[in-house]
Amino acid sequence: MKIYLACSIRGGRNDADIYAQLAAHIKTQATLLTEIFADGKLTPQGMNKPSADIWATDIAWLKESDAVIAEVTNPSLGVGYELAKAEEWNKPVLALFRNDGDRKLSAMIDGSPHIKTAYYTAVPEAQAAIDNFIKGLH
Repeated sequence: MKIYLACSIRGGRNDADIYAQLAAHIKTQATLLTEIFADGKLTPQGMNKPSADIWATDIAWLKESDAVIAEVTNPSLGVGYELAKAEEWNKPVLALFRNDGDRKLSAMIDGSPHIKTAYYTAVPEAQAAIDNFIKGLH
């Protein structure tokens, strides 16, 4: 099982510690194609590569993946693009949204019949949602 973990990079790295915890958890059950996204050293400037190279790499990983898990609390145009491609390519998608009471999830994600959305307040709840999602893929 190969998982593409999508999360905000240029949109902000405020939740990088959460991304790292989710990535570590996914790796206990599947191959994580996008481990670099959870790297705490990654800044909002992203990888030091031309945008076209980043796009090509990310699209290749997305195509290779069996499923997509996206942390969508911090809005990101890139993550939205990746979710649309995953939906277009019929990849199972889990969107994780930390419900802190200050924000609302985009209706385009929350309302999609092709995206399973899980709301959480603490990382263990997100990890349980990941467990259920991956279990349902087998």
